Amino acid sequence: MLWQYKTPGIPDKLFERLPGIPLSKREVRILIISSLRMKPDSVLWDIGAGTGTIPVEIGLLCPEGKIVAVERDNEVAGLIERNCDRFGVKNVKVIQGSAPECLEEIQPQPDLVCIEGGKPIEDILKQTWKYLKPEGRIVATVNNLENLYIISKGLSELQARNIEVVQSAVNRLETRGIHQTFAAVNPMFILSGEKL
Repeated sequence: MLWQYKTPGIPDKLFERLPGIPLSKREVRILIISSLRMKPDSVLWDIGAGTGTIPVEIGLLCPEGKIVAVERDNEVAGLIERNCDRFGVKNVKVIQGSAPECLEEIQPQPDLVCIEGGKPIEDILKQTWKYLKPEGRIVATVNNLENLYIISKGLSELQARNIEVVQSAVNRLETRGIHQTFAAVNPMFILSGEKL
C-alpha cells in the first residue's frame, strides 16, 4: 500500500505524472482538503482535477463518500484513473468532459465542489453553484490576481456566506550542490464559501 496513513499529505513523488499537467502540491492539498470540510458520506465534484491528487486524498480519507473528477482531456482523465488504481481508491468516478457544459449530466448533486481549473472560470463557478446542494460548500484555487478577482466577485454575487480566502506561502528544504536551501512552492489562493 502506497499510503497507509489516515491523514492527508501524500508526497508528490508518489503520484504518476504527465509532463505539463498541474499537480496540487502536498501542502496546498492539505489546505484545500481542510477548506472542503468533507463529511464521511459527502458527494464532491472536483472540476479540473488534473493529476487527481484531491480525488485520491479525499477518496482515501472518506471511503464512503462519492467523488466525481471532471477533466476535459482524455489522456489526463486516464491519468486520474491510474492514480486512483495506484492508491486503491474505489469511490472516484472520472468524467472526461469540459465544464461547465458537461455538468448537467453528472449525478448525484454535490455537497461540495472543488474548482481547480478550467475556462471560463466565472462560468464554471456560476454553473456549479446551481447544482450545489443547499448548505453546500465550494472551494476554488487560483494562482493569479485576475482569477482571484473573478472568483471573489462571483462568490459575492452568488451571495455565498462565510467566504474565506487563504494564500499559501510554503517553502521546502532542498539540496542544491553541497548546500541546503529553502525553495518556495508556487503560492496559491484558496477561496471558499457556502450556499444558503
